Amino acid sequence: MHDLAALADEHLANARTAPHGRSAHVVVHDGVLRQSVIAMVSGTALDEHNAPPAASLQVLRGRVSLTAAGWSEELSAGELQMIPKERHGLTALEDAVVLLTAVND
Repeated sequence: MHDLAALADEHLANARTAPHGRSAHVVVHDGVLRQSVIAMVSGTALDEHNAPPAASLQVLRGRVSLTAAGWSEELSAGELQMIPKERHGLTALEDAVVLLTAVND
């Protein structure tokens, strides 16, 4: 069992001291399923990248902006969003921690 609150605290602290302002940890990796905690300091971004076949993003702390071709959506702590099946990016609008769930083939 994993304590997501403790992982969020740990990785947000790590992100605050990391030169790139991010810290991540794979929580679950079972076959095609992968879940990762990603902490980002305000203003940092994950540049546009390809999407897995299926994925969701749950915000554990803070606020982020999920962007894809022609749109963006702001998400706050407690919100869950499917990730579009196209190139997308993520920006921390304030210090934030997300849980990324992805299914890869």
